[in-house]
Amino acid sequence: MADLDAPILIAPYGSTWPGLFESERNLLKDLLAQWLVGPIEHIGSTAVPGMPAKPVIDIMAAVKDLDSSQGAIPILETAKYCYAPYGADVQHWFCKPQPSARTHHLHLVPFTSTLWNETLIFRDCLRREPATAQRYIDLKLRLAQVHRTDREAYTRGKTAFIVSVVQGARGQ
Repeated sequence: MADLDAPILIAPYGSTWPGLFESERNLLKDLLAQWLVGPIEHIGSTAVPGMPAKPVIDIMAAVKDLDSSQGAIPILETAKYCYAPYGADVQHWFCKPQPSARTHHLHLVPFTSTLWNETLIFRDCLRREPATAQRYIDLKLRLAQVHRTDREAYTRGKTAFIVSVVQGARGQ
């Protein structure tokens, strides 16, 4: 999929992002009804008011486990979600409508798993701690310049920061 990926572009905060999430959540609530065991959450930088981000709405939906939610994959494909085995040991990952022109990422994640909890801890820290959010913005802008065409390197470059924020929030 890497050859098909769009370049990394960080856009100013979009006031339409919360509404785009809500619209997609309404669609997903119906599509995923039989697999959902918890909420559908707006995650990632587009979920943090005022934060510049790749203009891709990140969504995390709570499922019981990965095995029992396999049946959601073909259902989501009917709504233009493209499945990719990215992080397949902890989530079912999708982009919409295609890797070269993404508008949404969807993560089906077991409810209350480590990934579920840490993703929300990180999002909530960025929402309530402006200094942490600014350090993250600076990091993302730097990484987007260096790794404009390498999403994997861009993502790896953020990992240590994310881990440190989550550990700090947990008092570790």
